[in-house]
Amino acid sequence: MARIAGIDLPRTKVGPVGLSYIYGIGRYNAVTILKNAGVDVNKKVNEWNDEDLTAIRRVITEEHKVEGELRSEVQTNIKRLMDIGCYRGLRHRKGLPVRGQSTKTMREPEKESVKP
Repeated sequence: MARIAGIDLPRTKVGPVGLSYIYGIGRYNAVTILKNAGVDVNKKVNEWNDEDLTAIRRVITEEHKVEGELRSEVQTNIKRLMDIGCYRGLRHRKGLPVRGQSTKTMREPEKESVKP
């Protein structure tokens, strides 16, 4: 079983999909990581050998913030926004959508008018 950054990767998935289970790594970054590590993109996770895993871990630790480090940075940024009292910080504090998402689904449905 492949374990990278404290996450057990699913063995039956293709490399980029398996790496995307790590917080902070999406499909594009996963393909880039595999290319930099010299691992075939079409290999499944259970086909990786120890050298492949070592190369992937090295690339991730050198070039990317993942899991705990990234989560703490995101929380610090949100706390900074709330402390300075900007609009996004106030929305975070109130638990409302931050970037212009609709709140219509959060309200009660509108009542239909009855026609005589």
